Amino acid sequence: MGDFLAEWQTWRTAREARLRDPHGWLAITAIHWLTAEPQRFDDLPGEWRSEQDGPVVTLDDGERRLGPVDEDGLTLAFLGVTAEVADRDGRVIVRPRRPDSANLRTYRGTPCYPPDPAWVVAGRLRRSRAVVFERDGAEHRLVAWPEDDGRLWILFRDATSGVTTYAAMRQLLTSPPAADGTVELDFNRAHNMPCAYTDFATCPVPPAENTLPFAVDAGEQVPLMS
Repeated sequence: MGDFLAEWQTWRTAREARLRDPHGWLAITAIHWLTAEPQRFDDLPGEWRSEQDGPVVTLDDGERRLGPVDEDGLTLAFLGVTAEVADRDGRVIVRPRRPDSANLRTYRGTPCYPPDPAWVVAGRLRRSRAVVFERDGAEHRLVAWPEDDGRLWILFRDATSGVTTYAAMRQLLTSPPAADGTVELDFNRAHNMPCAYTDFATCPVPPAENTLPFAVDAGEQVPLMS
């Protein structure tokens, strides 16, 4: 129990530090959708436009062509602000991130359910990309997506969604599945997506079958934002 609590607290501390990063999700001040028409924005230097071969920003020292961007995008650093430039379904977005953002100033933390080893659940990965596990004598399954490091990424809702946890969803990263498909789901580390912290996120939604019929009283709850 001691190792379990210590490891969870280490995860929790690192998670909170990432949330309070002066250039993290809470630091985003807007989401700007670029067009072919040059635009200026109050929270960014320069003039911005989108061309067929990628976004372009014109600064005091000249024009900078950024080339094609993908979903992961790239980050530009200016004095006191960073700008994320990325593709969203064929359109280019620019998201400024400032250490003095309103969200970052008013953020008061993310409460969590008390960590409980009972919420560390054994599952099995099926060929259909579903993780199957048992709860209260019944079988449940969650669609999962593989990560580059071998872990599985799951978006889910449950009976706490919209009550004590963020209404849209939470996310969970599992351990890498073993050779026989067994995998550990630690719901104590279920955490919010960026859209729980900012209106300027573009989050996916969980598939309908990833709604659990019971309350997952584990992991992060609704953030305190005022």
